[in-house]
Parts: sequence; structure tokens; C-alpha cells
Amino acid sequence: MPSESLLVIQGGQPLHGEFVIQPSKNAALPILAATLLTRHSVTVHGVPQLSDVYTLLRILGTIGARHAWIGPHSLVIHTPEILTVQPPAELVGQLRASFTLLGALLSRAGEARLGQPGGCTFSQRPIDQHLKALRAMGARVSENNGAFHVVRPAPLSGNYLFELLTVGGTQNAILAAVLGEGQVVLENCSTDTDVVDMVNFLNALGADIHGAGTATITVSGVKELRGGEYHVIPDRLEAGTLMLAAAATRGQVTLTNVRTAHLRAVSAKLREVGVTITEHPDGTALSVDARQHRLQAVNVTATEYPGFPTDLQPIIGALLSTVRGTSILMDRIYTRTTHVAELRRMGAQIELADHVMVVTGASLRGTRVKAADIRSGAALVVAALAAQGESVIENVHFLQRGYEDLAARLTPLGAQVQHHEATLPLAMD
Repeated sequence: MPSESLLVIQGGQPLHGEFVIQPSKNAALPILAATLLTRHSVTVHGVPQLSDVYTLLRILGTIGARHAWIGPHSLVIHTPEILTVQPPAELVGQLRASFTLLGALLSRAGEARLGQPGGCTFSQRPIDQHLKALRAMGARVSENNGAFHVVRPAPLSGNYLFELLTVGGTQNAILAAVLGEGQVVLENCSTDTDVVDMVNFLNALGADIHGAGTATITVSGVKELRGGEYHVIPDRLEAGTLMLAAAATRGQVTLTNVRTAHLRAVSAKLREVGVTITEHPDGTALSVDARQHRLQAVNVTATEYPGFPTDLQPIIGALLSTVRGTSILMDRIYTRTTHVAELRRMGAQIELADHVMVVTGASLRGTRVKAADIRSGAALVVAALAAQGESVIENVHFLQRGYEDLAARLTPLGAQVQHHEATLPLAMD
């Protein structure tokens, strides 16, 4: 009979202790795609063992990449030749990050055929900026029944001003321009940490890219890239999730393997809520202390990096559902509301008006809820940890796309979390 993964959480216990943050999935995925640009072997450290990573490795395998895990978060990947420029649509459709293969294949093979990317479906996530940038750089782009065919008739060159900030669009344009004899200048680029990490990786292999972390990035094409070794940055979204969980449970948690500079917006907002944030002098650890603190309502606007992350908007909503007073949440990037109905089932008082959420603090109670995507699932976990009584969270496979072994890693903090496999009834005709 079919089965389903569940999390069973006994809430109401403050989190306390030390938590080691996993490597960044959102940084690792485009770096793995970027390994296609070299015919030499590359060792990547800091690759989380998550379902999204496994999916991308399967896609890369169809293209010609061979990989081997040499440690819990380290792998060697090697693509001596490109076997196809058209990876399977059924795999591409499972993963949003697969669309960066468009730029990578265009750079290495001069051509790419890719279907619509997949991923979480919490909001509309257009790809028009990716395609406009490639066209402006000299690529020929055509679409047929939702599939894209991109060809490079000559070395890519020219300028493109992004109409809006886009992490994936910036990454795709950079990847497309790395190999060749032209020069590309990209303006109004995303300054996101994932863009910077991918550029640092490419430059470590011999690429010529300047300006990452600023609004203007210049890519001067090179003939080829060499092999090498690279360490992916820590996951600022997992770090932010644990910071918010510590606050929601009124606990005290020390996070290690972080980059505090990447968490400035989260730290600032939690300080505004009334939580004590103490950063280690070397920037690799921080402490979150909400014990015996009188927390207060705040307003939050999620926006592009370095602003408050859109991925953490549902999760801070869970925290603010436990804080006395009224908070207003806005998201300038996506409409993330898949968690709202489930939090209401737990007693949260959240009103929706267009892109605005009005959250009034209340006492949360445990109940049975369903995750709809990665971050809505994390919001439900945080709410369940803070709630009184038992919560059962369904659709745990969404969490497993973004958080590695979360139940096992929360238990040493005092969380009462168990991962169960429940048998599902067979469907009746």
C-alpha cells in the first residue's frame, strides 16, 4: 500500500542548544549546473543531500555528467562531453533551478532545448527576463508548445538592463556568456548571495567575471575553464528558519556555520521584535535569545537581497502569530499564501487583503495540517514547535526539498519531533 511521510510534533518546548547550518541548496544548484562549462573534473564541497539536488544530478547525468559522493556533502562531478542539449522534460519540470541549464548548455554547446521549469507553485514565477537577456546578448530564442530552443550563432556580446531584479535571470545570462570571445555587460543585476557564490565558483575555474554583488556585472568570455575545488556557502534560509523558530518557542539557540553578513535583514527584524541577537566576532556563528523576552508586533516587507527574504515571509508570519499585537506583512516578490489557511487551523489570526497579511497574535494549538511547498512547510513546523499540544504535518516531501534531516537535527535542541511513515488507503474506482 502507498505511504506518506508525516512529522509529529509535540509543541510548547523552548528550543535550546547549538545547531549546525547545512550548506545552501539555492547556491549549490546553480553551481552544479555551472560544472557543465568545463570538461575537467570538479570537486564541490557543501552540497546538501536533498531531493532537489538528486533531481538536478539526474538531469546532469542525462546531459553527460558523471558524479560520485566522496563525503556527506562533497561530490566529484565530471562532464567530459555533452551528450544531449535537450534533457528530459519530465525531470526539468520537477525543478525550478533546472532552467539555469539553458545558459550553461548555450555556453558549452552553443545550443539548448529546455522545457518549462518546475518547482514550488506558490506564485507566478516568470522567465521572460531570462529570455530577453539572452536575446539582447545575441542568442536566437524560439518557443514551441512551452519548450525553448536557444542557439548561439556567434560569440555572445552586448549589454542588457534587467527590467527587474532576478536571481535566476542574472545567473542564466552570466552562464551563457562565460565561454566565447565576446564581452557582456549586465545591469540592474541581482546582488543575491547565490549569484555571488556562483560567480566565485566560475572565477575559481578561470572565468573572467567582475562586479558580482553589485548592480553591474561584466563577463568577458574565455576559451575554456579548468577543473578545481570549491566550497559552497552556508544556507542563510535554513539559518533564518532556525532563528525564527528559536524566537517563536522563546528559546535560546546558537547557530554555527553561518555568515552573519548574509543574515543582516533577519537579525535586524528579530531585534525589532525584541529578540537578542549576538554575533560571533568572526562572522561564522550567532546566538538567538528570546527567553523571558516580551516580544512585540512589527511590520515586515519581503524584498530582494539584502532585504528581508521572501522565502522567510511565511515563517516570520508563524512567529508573529505568537506575538501580542498586530503585524502587517507585505511581499514585493511573490504572493505566498499557501500556509495561511493551515496556520488558521492552528488558531492563527491572519487576514488577507491583496498582497498584504494582517497578523494578530494569538495562542496556537496543535492540529493536523498540510505543507504545500518548502517554505509553507517550514512555517508549519515553526508554528507547531510553538503551539500547545500535538501537531501532525503532512506532505513532508516538500520540506525534504529544502531541509536535510530536519526532525533528527531539531531533536538535540529539545524539540519533540518524530518522522513517521503513514499508510495511505488505496484509491477506490
